[in-house]
Amino acid sequence: MSHPTAPALSLAADPDRLLPADPGTRDIARSLLADVEQLPIISPHGHVDAAMLAQDTPFPDPATLLVTPDHYVTRLIHASGVPLDQLRMGGTTAVEPRETWRHFCMSWPLFDGTASGYWMRDSFQHVFGLDREPSAEHADALFDELDAKLQSPAFRPRSLFADFNIEVLATTDDPLDDLAAHAALAADGSFPGRVLPTFRPDAYIKFGQPDWAERVERLISLAGDGLTGHAGYLRALENRRQYFVDHGAVSADHGSRTAQTLRLEPAEASALFEKARRGEATAADADVFEAHMMYQMARMSVSDGLVMTMHPGVLRNHHTATFNGFGADTGHDIPFAVSYTEALRPMLEDFGTAAGFHFIPFTIDETVFSREIAPLAGFYPSVFIGAPWWFLDAPDAMLRFRSAVTETAGFSRSSGFIDDTRAFCSIPARHNTSRRVEAAFLARLVAERRVSEARAHEIIVDIVDAAPRRAFKL
Repeated sequence: MSHPTAPALSLAADPDRLLPADPGTRDIARSLLADVEQLPIISPHGHVDAAMLAQDTPFPDPATLLVTPDHYVTRLIHASGVPLDQLRMGGTTAVEPRETWRHFCMSWPLFDGTASGYWMRDSFQHVFGLDREPSAEHADALFDELDAKLQSPAFRPRSLFADFNIEVLATTDDPLDDLAAHAALAADGSFPGRVLPTFRPDAYIKFGQPDWAERVERLISLAGDGLTGHAGYLRALENRRQYFVDHGAVSADHGSRTAQTLRLEPAEASALFEKARRGEATAADADVFEAHMMYQMARMSVSDGLVMTMHPGVLRNHHTATFNGFGADTGHDIPFAVSYTEALRPMLEDFGTAAGFHFIPFTIDETVFSREIAPLAGFYPSVFIGAPWWFLDAPDAMLRFRSAVTETAGFSRSSGFIDDTRAFCSIPARHNTSRRVEAAFLARLVAERRVSEARAHEIIVDIVDAAPRRAFKL
């Protein structure tokens, strides 16, 4: 246990962190955690750049690595009154990285109790070996200490990949990416794991995306097999999906606005498509077309075997001025409520029992875990429950997730943990967090005589290792 006089980083050094407070239950959790704490990391959904690993270039500085790309971190600092340009968001470089780091260190107390604070404290302790907390007083000294570490071979991306014990890491990629970095890593016999591309076609499906028409024209011209219009568009997406399969992809990911799916007649879909190309489509048209394309993506997944994941329910770029000034993924994506049962029915009516089809719905609305998603996964063999994602991948929310879904769907119908991160150095902390939470939840069931201890040891290995392999066909 930590004491009031102990350095704050000792919280991350405590081997019982996140385990139950009750001594008897904690002993059970310790035993369960020992089964999985050292298992390799399976990361089937995330946003790390494959080129970073292929090129193995040193990380530039602590702020660029740990602050600017992590909008869990930047959004809370911004909410305290720090302008985003001071955090080097949107590619702005007028502020030096050291100054951004000072803002972060002065803001460190804001992260008490947050998931991002927990992960960063864990990373500082177990990845970087720091012996003190960030603070305004020590900001420059910590920057220099971290900067020196980042210049050493031990902190190059490939070395950290091996140290993190990552077996599989999936990236998120544009359909027209040549996947050269992935090919280079796959051909490199010295690289210690698998880096898999993920097909992410949002920019080619959403009418409101910047340069949508230009993107679609290029897609059709490069991969449409000479077809034109909506038919060429569908053929091009099918061909690019196959290109990803040939380069090791196991899944296609969709950041849809809602969970709606819809089967349109070809003529109706073609008319909507042409309306969008002329720049005449409304927001309602965009929703209908996206629902149609979610149905089409499921159809294609049945054919080519890519696991279909769906991440709906986020109003992207909530603040227009911030988007215009700094671009997307800058901390102002805000969740909203989404219904799944009726929305997914058109797709599941036709493909929900199709052999080999795997569909993983994610949510940021906790209320649907027990009401909709777990019951769907408890019937349809194609449906696996997406792990807590984004604002929910936090210790208490993870515990609530397990309580919400297990009584309906058991342990076998979940996706396994996903870290969904651009912050490379937080990957081991996030996965370790999940493993501790699973141990805590199972320990309570054992203590309450709801699951035998022998069975709990089997279940936790399945949750951590077998579940992501099963759901993502690894």
